[in-house]
Amino acid sequence: MQYTATYSSPMGMIVLESDGEVLTGLRFVDDPKAPQQAIETIPTETTDTLPIFEKVRQWLDDYFAGKRPLNVPRLNPPGTEFQRRVWQSLFTIFYGQTKTYGEIARMVGCKSARAVGQAIGRNPIALIIPCHRVVGVNGSLGGYAYGLNRKKQLLELEK
Repeated sequence: MQYTATYSSPMGMIVLESDGEVLTGLRFVDDPKAPQQAIETIPTETTDTLPIFEKVRQWLDDYFAGKRPLNVPRLNPPGTEFQRRVWQSLFTIFYGQTKTYGEIARMVGCKSARAVGQAIGRNPIALIIPCHRVVGVNGSLGGYAYGLNRKKQLLELEK
């Protein structure tokens, strides 16, 4: 069973997804690339009462209040081994800091910054797995699945 809940953030509505124990997805509702097929093929129940959703909401409340959230909720993002390795490396980018796609590629032992960028673009748990902190060379923003304007807002929030 897949469970969903929503969170109203200053940057738009967010959908939370869980298997009942851990967070499996966190995305902005207006995400044009949202993994709808997972929701459509797996029985889904909307609930606001799961303990994991309460922990995620507290994390998001702290984050959007401009505080550095300390307790990362339990996560289990669906993805390949390579994607998971890339997503795990993003936790080394501290609140308010950035790293380049090339730096992440070197961290995970990959010769292709583009492959790393593709893995980052498939991150199913936005914000908590901080893909918005990855930038291009020479300070360019690079890409962001939720739009460059939102990426700018998130980076500004963390300054």
